[in-house]
Amino acid sequence: MKQQDISIPFCDKCAFETGSLFKYLTREEIDLLNFEKEFRQYKRGEILYNEGSRISGFYCIHSGIIKVFKTGLDGKEQIIRFAKPGDIIAYRSVLSNEVACTSAKVIEDCRVCFIPSEILISFVKSNSSYAHELLKLACHELGEANSFITDIAQKTVRERLAEILLLLVADFGLDDQNYLQISLTREELANIVGTATESVIRLLSEFKSDKLVELNGRKIRILNKKGLEKISNVFN
Repeated sequence: MKQQDISIPFCDKCAFETGSLFKYLTREEIDLLNFEKEFRQYKRGEILYNEGSRISGFYCIHSGIIKVFKTGLDGKEQIIRFAKPGDIIAYRSVLSNEVACTSAKVIEDCRVCFIPSEILISFVKSNSSYAHELLKLACHELGEANSFITDIAQKTVRERLAEILLLLVADFGLDDQNYLQISLTREELANIVGTATESVIRLLSEFKSDKLVELNGRKIRILNKKGLEKISNVFN
């Protein structure tokens, strides 16, 4: 990939702008991170790593969006999360010294920093504040996974789709016309809801008829957030 005329971000500035965990590092650790990291760029559709592979480091997202997913026996994707600027991915495989339990694919052109495994391990050993925040992050992600499992078991597809739309609003926000600031295919929406693409297409059409959303290709405009909250049973 061509990287001329690219300004490589400094970790201390980037950490405070995105709220990443690296803001808990010392000056010396930040200097080491800036020296050891590898800056990379990826285009939509490119794979960062595959499930089952042995990876030698983890990734911090500077810009763009990456989907993290698992692949079922039938080849169907189950999207676990979307990583955005400030997020780190693949760190749990590094900490556990296991093969990657997920795959990561770019859905919006991104710039990332690849950080060698030994750097993360050294920070965990030497910086208790950083280690504590990393533990909190892992627990938060585990809690989200538990909630997703409960939703799959107890909520209807209609409720789950409404909830996913609200989560996307919370994570990525809306532009000045109330469009979601993340563009997903119907298949990608289905893969995070955990249902067939046809079901998502039908339900989005129903949401449009009920004036909850407006559809413009991949772009989704939120018209009635309260209505989606009522359907999702998020606050019940």
